[in-house]
Amino acid sequence: MPVNAALATYSDWTYGAAVAIYFFAAVLYLCEAAFARPAKARERELAGTPASGAVAAGGTQADGTWTPGLVVRPERSRAERLGRMGVALAVLGALLQAASLVLRGLATERAPWGNMYEYGSMLTLAAVVTWLVLSRTFPVRRLGGFVLVPIVILMFLGGTVLYADAAPVQPALQSYWLVVHVSVISVSSGVLLVPGVASVLYLMKSSGRARFRRLPDADVLDRLAYRSTVFAFPLFTIGIICGAIWAEAAWGRFWGWDPKETVAFVSWVVYAAYLHARATAGWRGRPAAWINSLGFALTVFNLFFINLVTTGLHSYAGVG
Repeated sequence: MPVNAALATYSDWTYGAAVAIYFFAAVLYLCEAAFARPAKARERELAGTPASGAVAAGGTQADGTWTPGLVVRPERSRAERLGRMGVALAVLGALLQAASLVLRGLATERAPWGNMYEYGSMLTLAAVVTWLVLSRTFPVRRLGGFVLVPIVILMFLGGTVLYADAAPVQPALQSYWLVVHVSVISVSSGVLLVPGVASVLYLMKSSGRARFRRLPDADVLDRLAYRSTVFAFPLFTIGIICGAIWAEAAWGRFWGWDPKETVAFVSWVVYAAYLHARATAGWRGRPAAWINSLGFALTVFNLFFINLVTTGLHSYAGVG
């Protein structure tokens, strides 16, 4: 089928713009983390400030002067402003990246995740959206730089080393299972990137070293990693099951110990062990975080090494 070159070009432009915007958002997030005061210091400061509430009661100013109808709000710190700017840029980048995938799909008239470049874009978009949602629930916004930096690296590699021109997929991938299996696997893998980063940061925070005192409380990082893994694990399981069904239809067997199948299964076992360990009181904390970090490492290993180095039935990197 013909490829719409104009839409494909627009897709590449919006992808590049998303990478640039994520980069600046990561810089703003990192600046917020650098300028933010530790939690205990902020609490002491707020405790000694007369008008430290969100709204001063009765319209009373900090110097004690009362003005009818006056609402006094504390001025946002520089770190707070930088963090909010980072969020705004991250949202804009996610919209551009989503537009890039839509344009690639319209240009090729197929699901836009038929090669490593497109698969990586779908995965990183899922990671960004997951982070934006979780940062609204947990007080971890200033960790956005630690999440966006690996995403920017992955997208840069995807747009350079792994880039593939817009084209129809290989005959072996021309199946409706491409829409189901690959989309679920890419989204779940992207979501799992966030708890992986959170678990690594948890290990850093719980080490007790002074250099990590600016990180959020270890309990917050632990809950963030656990809840996001709980959401992603069923999706990952469904993706593996759909892949087995597709393998039976395409190759006549549900499982053949292909390198990618094997590493995906090992990753599934590790994440299942993490959830079991995290739900058991004696395995909370650092032991569980180490298990989740191992699952994260296996996911990245499966994404790059298995797809690009080994040879198997899943060798559809499409590197051009």
